[in-house]
Amino acid sequence: MVEIIDAFVAGLPARMDALREAVDAGADDDAKRLAHQLKGAAGGYGFAPITVAAGELELAVGRGAGPEEPRALAARLIAVGERAR
Repeated sequence: MVEIIDAFVAGLPARMDALREAVDAGADDDAKRLAHQLKGAAGGYGFAPITVAAGELELAVGRGAGPEEPRALAARLIAVGERAR
C-alpha cells in the first residue's frame, strides 16, 4: 500500500498542473472531470483534505461558478496538495 500511496503523492504535481490549466482556460468539463478523479483517488488513499477541496471545486465548476471562484478553489486545492508531498 505504501508504494501505491507514494505513487499517488508523486503524481500530484502533474494532476495539479493539469487542473490549474483547465481552470485557467475555462475548460469546465476537463476541470470538473479532473477534480472528480482527484476527489475519488484522494479519498481512497486517505487524503481527506484533498478530497474535500477537490469536491468543492467540482461542485463550483458543475454549477457554472466562475471564473474567480474556481480559480480560488483550485489555488486552495493546490496548496493542500503541496502539503501532502
